[in-house]
Amino acid sequence: MRWAAVLMLVAAQGVLAGAFPGAALAEVPFTAAERTAILLHGPWPLKARPDPSNRLSGNGAAIAYGRRLFFTRALSRERRQSCASCHAPARAFTDGRAVGQGRVALDRNSPALFNLRHNRWFGWAGQTDSLWAQSIRPILDRRELALTPALLARRVTLDKGLSHGYRQVFGARPGAHTPKQVLVNVAKALAAYQETLTTGKTPFDRFRDALARNDPAGMAAYPAAAKRGLKIFVGRGRCAVCHFGPNFTNGEFHNIGIVHFVGHGKDQRVDPGRYGGVRSLRRNPYTLLGRWSDDPKRSTAGFTRRVTLHPRNWGEFRVPSLREAARTAPYMHNGSLKTLEDVVRHYSAIPEGRLHQGRGRLLKPLNLSKREIADLVAFLKTLAVR
Repeated sequence: MRWAAVLMLVAAQGVLAGAFPGAALAEVPFTAAERTAILLHGPWPLKARPDPSNRLSGNGAAIAYGRRLFFTRALSRERRQSCASCHAPARAFTDGRAVGQGRVALDRNSPALFNLRHNRWFGWAGQTDSLWAQSIRPILDRRELALTPALLARRVTLDKGLSHGYRQVFGARPGAHTPKQVLVNVAKALAAYQETLTTGKTPFDRFRDALARNDPAGMAAYPAAAKRGLKIFVGRGRCAVCHFGPNFTNGEFHNIGIVHFVGHGKDQRVDPGRYGGVRSLRRNPYTLLGRWSDDPKRSTAGFTRRVTLHPRNWGEFRVPSLREAARTAPYMHNGSLKTLEDVVRHYSAIPEGRLHQGRGRLLKPLNLSKREIADLVAFLKTLAVR
């Protein structure tokens, strides 16, 4: 009779766990604080509103034209490259190189183009404040596509397909617009296309949603190693301080101890990072505050108005989203870390001497064990769509 009573009690507890959602949490090895932190990383996907500074945002014809522009080599001076040369779909819209290869080798890694509509700043140094302005930058950069507004307008005019598409989207021939207007129009079409490069639910998202609805079966489907890595991520690792929210980034800039010198020997120089990005932003005529924005209220330009230049910005680079990180090696602004394991080991033994941190020190070595490194990598891999 005593065993029968125990079995009846166990059965009753199982029923109660289903009847009362809080009871199911006993099966999840997370504290209440960890659970709250996990839930803040969703739900995903986020609903993105059209960009008010780009009248083509969400426009079907513009998206199709932008895709054509993205893959054409007509936008490069020697017609040898396209946007897709550095942002190849088969490589998760990166190029797999440590640093990008334009007409010459560049200084920084080619970032993935997923979920860009959620960004506040663009580029590793945040030198632009909109996706369409960021699309202008490589077109004009002499190291990359190396066109001028006049040459771009001529290319679009002489290419029958591009000229026809331009008329369809803008209602006029390219020649009816000034070269700068053609440049901005092309960039806004490119941005409209890039906004569509979004990612779906990942194993982490399914676990997070199961946690939100207290679904034991859904939570149990998430690998144990990933759960342990997630505990480190939102717990003592403090990774979620910078990689927080549904897109796993605060969108800002930090010095994480990665060397910011570029070149070798006599050609070695400093990459100023965010410091240089702010200076470029201030000189850039194509910002959310400028005449080319389609938002008469400048409703999204608040951060641009308030941006300041500070010496601490030297060596700071934008915090990237961790979504699809498993597919976008190598890592960091200079592509210096080849694998996710290398990234985690960097934070485990971070060189504090390279950091310029204030009183509220954000980064310090995590001193992870081999198993903890493997667990954190297992978690990061669940942020990729499968």
